[in-house]
Amino acid sequence: MNSSLRHSSLIAGCMNWGHWGARFDTSQYLSMINDCIQEGVTTFDHADIYGHYTTEEEFGRALKEAPSLRDKMQLITKCGIRMVSPNRPEHQIKSYDTSAGHISTSVERSLKNLHTDHLDLLLIHRPDPLMDPNEIAETVDGLKQSGKILHFGVSNFTPAQVQLINHHIPVEYHQFEFSVRHTQPFIDGTLDLCLREGIQAQAWSPLGGGKLTAEAEEEQSRKIVAAAEILGHKYGAEFDQILLSWLLQHPARITPVLGTTRIERIRKAVQATSVKLTREEWFMLLRAATGKDVA
Repeated sequence: MNSSLRHSSLIAGCMNWGHWGARFDTSQYLSMINDCIQEGVTTFDHADIYGHYTTEEEFGRALKEAPSLRDKMQLITKCGIRMVSPNRPEHQIKSYDTSAGHISTSVERSLKNLHTDHLDLLLIHRPDPLMDPNEIAETVDGLKQSGKILHFGVSNFTPAQVQLINHHIPVEYHQFEFSVRHTQPFIDGTLDLCLREGIQAQAWSPLGGGKLTAEAEEEQSRKIVAAAEILGHKYGAEFDQILLSWLLQHPARITPVLGTTRIERIRKAVQATSVKLTREEWFMLLRAATGKDVA
């Protein structure tokens, strides 16, 4: 099953654009959106909970001021987490909710917040222990039939949970944590399943969640950065560009979700798409991450 969603090779993650990070005002949102699109990064990743349920609305204000931008971008959002927040006083504890009512209500709110008539991709944010795959499938199918969402996927699911949902409705996308510092998807079958079923993989924290820096304190992170810097000298690239190149070379054609709030880092990430490591160089970074050669 191949998705027909035309998304960019890198995704701009918006989690830190608002109250959880840079606290952009509307003009700054507009500037960042325009700059990303100019760099060819046209896909923007949201979740209803970001900024304690405020970031979608802030992003939407920018689109309201410049509605022509909507046709130049693809919007992703996620639902399914009920976060305790002053903006959701009815939530007593943090929980998950993949009921038909919650998914439908979340989509309607996201459409309103983002000032759009459709979402290019809806993801279930976390696997819900009480999720009913039939209910999810019927709800998602209805949202697709109405044109409110164009594509569907999941986030942070185990391979077995992906297969469960995929049995009832096609899972087109799976977003999960993956970087040279976090290689569990190699081991647990996540990437194998994406390849087998034609599910498009998206990686959050593709640069190790900010722990892969020149000032890294953890031994594992220091070794990864040192190896990446050696390769960077060869290719005329910075170490974080080498780390992105490593991820991009996987045959699952992983799309990194970049959590930065700085357009300079977006530009550098775009340049990383042209770096091609040899197989031995790729395994050099894997060895730095695991501390040993492959068996």
